[in-house]
Amino acid sequence: MPNLTTLRHMTSFSPLLPPWLLYTLAILAMIVLLAGLLRRARGTLWRAAAAAIVLLWLSGPERISETGQALPETAILVVDQSSSMSVGQRAAVAHQAAERLQAEAAHVPGLTLRTVTVHDGHGQGTRLFAALDQAAADIPPARLAGAILLTDGQVHDTPPQPPERLRPADSGGRHATLPLHVLLTGRGEETDRRLRILQAPPYAIVGQNATLRVQVDDLGPHPDNGTEVDLTLDRGGEPPLHKTVRVGQPQDITLPVTHPGPMLVGLSVSPLEGEVSTVNNQDVVRINGVRDRLRVLLVSGTPNQGERVWRRLLKADPSVDLVHFTILRPPDKDDGTPLSDLALIAFPVRELFQEKISQFDLIILDGFENRAILPRTYLENIAQYVRDGGGLLLIGGPEFLGAGSLQDTPLGDILPAHVPTEGGLVEQRFRPALTADGHRHPVTAGLPGAGTAPDGHDADWGPWYRVLRTDSVHGQVLMDGPAHTPLLVLDRVDRGRVAFLLSDQIWLWSHGEGGGGPQSELLRHVSHWLMKEPELEEEQLTATIANDRIVITRRTAAAVAPHAVTITAPDGTTRQIPLHTTGIGLSQADAPATQQGIWMADDGTHRAFAAPTQDDPVEWSDLRATASVTAPLAGQTGGGIYWLGDDPANLHLPALRAPASGRVSGPDWMGFPQRDARLVTGRTASPLLPAWLVLALAAMLLLTGWWREGR
Repeated sequence: MPNLTTLRHMTSFSPLLPPWLLYTLAILAMIVLLAGLLRRARGTLWRAAAAAIVLLWLSGPERISETGQALPETAILVVDQSSSMSVGQRAAVAHQAAERLQAEAAHVPGLTLRTVTVHDGHGQGTRLFAALDQAAADIPPARLAGAILLTDGQVHDTPPQPPERLRPADSGGRHATLPLHVLLTGRGEETDRRLRILQAPPYAIVGQNATLRVQVDDLGPHPDNGTEVDLTLDRGGEPPLHKTVRVGQPQDITLPVTHPGPMLVGLSVSPLEGEVSTVNNQDVVRINGVRDRLRVLLVSGTPNQGERVWRRLLKADPSVDLVHFTILRPPDKDDGTPLSDLALIAFPVRELFQEKISQFDLIILDGFENRAILPRTYLENIAQYVRDGGGLLLIGGPEFLGAGSLQDTPLGDILPAHVPTEGGLVEQRFRPALTADGHRHPVTAGLPGAGTAPDGHDADWGPWYRVLRTDSVHGQVLMDGPAHTPLLVLDRVDRGRVAFLLSDQIWLWSHGEGGGGPQSELLRHVSHWLMKEPELEEEQLTATIANDRIVITRRTAAAVAPHAVTITAPDGTTRQIPLHTTGIGLSQADAPATQQGIWMADDGTHRAFAAPTQDDPVEWSDLRATASVTAPLAGQTGGGIYWLGDDPANLHLPALRAPASGRVSGPDWMGFPQRDARLVTGRTASPLLPAWLVLALAAMLLLTGWWREGR
């Protein structure tokens, strides 16, 4: 638009005297006038008129003539491109409407349209008014014409009153409210059903129930609260649960926690007829199953340095409830020791190994020499305890030599290694090292100082000086000693697990012998593996979702890893993707994952589940196109609410106008008032009362007053 030169005239005052002096003269003139009126003096009014003319002249009235150029005004178009605009054709409708408005604004004299695009608000929903305030910051208030919001109506920072940017003050301090028009991407008010998780525990104890509090809401005109709907709970590979809940009412749902570690629960509610989207009809809850106090039974034989290591390690873990007994002498020994010097309590054999054995999560036998302390029945109970799912850790030393040791009892059937009677003890300096299996197994993989060589010769650990030699082994050998003698052996027995450490000198690492070693990490990992902690399983398949991609990690202790994995999307579609080796015993795969809900990964043996987290839950809480949020504010500014429809090729777009005054919106048009913003290019001032005229009038009035007084 070409700049137009305009001429403007106005009246102003430029006093010839300081204001205080003018006020003083005016007061004196009023006093003289009042005195004359009280005395009924003739000619008083004529003299007062002369004084008024002189005072008016002294105030400096003048005529101002300005020349200037009209400046275009700027209206701001705020285009909503948040996540909720991905529903249906909203984004396409908004894009088409913005292009047409830009083209139409080019034909409106004196109007410029500035477009601002707004994306998600980083967890705070759609914040169009924050973007409007920022976009108007560099526009002079006199040149701001108003604003247009192009949105689905879900604006989460809508103020109760028009923002200050739309209420600029003029030179006189008066505020003018500028119009705010709202263009909605839809045909009218929509309906939507949403599922809300009101309360969910982040942790729950394995074997107990977790309680979720949920609520189903029907949003839109005339919601039917109290209606019963079907709620489905998908627990990742387990049979789904179905519950009936009422719309608009909080409901408590109980779920059994069956295993330790993360548990994903997908919740979905039946759709509402005619609702705009089912995206927010579902949600995923993550509950981490944790064990209650882990009960560990530690039975030590002859007092040794390793006993202190075990006590320090287990006592430092607040989740472990440790029961520790040290057996100093067999019950049949009679050497004349006074009763007052014997143990304070008798060893509760029956209570520990028959009545309460099933209550322990782990039994540790450290340097335990049988010596007829435990009857055969109780040893059979320990073996059966392991077969039923318990964990057993043995730390072996010289007590395993000779006849009658633990390996010659019913426990021998579950031990992963056998020590011969002759030549079963090797006493020499050696450095423990990881085997090839040890580099792959999560119990030992990644231990500090383990090195990377397959035979473990580069391990930077301190030396030990004694180890048991085996003549048979079954299970996984994770560490070895001199001449590759097995040092740490793990094995599974039916539903339980056994670990056998064939040396009683791990305590040397805690004393820093030869630089020490990771005794705390190793013993903690072994103990947790025996208690079946998920993160230490040697065969693992895990899945995580971030940035719209699913990452699948496969860990295996086998020499050959799976080559591919099948992923199943929430809608049931499947896809096979290859696994790529990323380390010893580790491989990974990744793929796009944009659907909401629970994804499943399957390598043929193991399954893993993952679900994306919503970056902006506020944005997805209500997916309706609605005028209810912005209509009150638009009404306060005189702006209009317009429904564009849901077809980008057939928009119901209102015409754009620039009315001179009066209304700024109509049923099929929206406008911005002409605020006459201009750039002054010239200015001249001329007095309204010439001095000669003032002197003549004042003299004439004074003479008339003198004449009236003389009659």
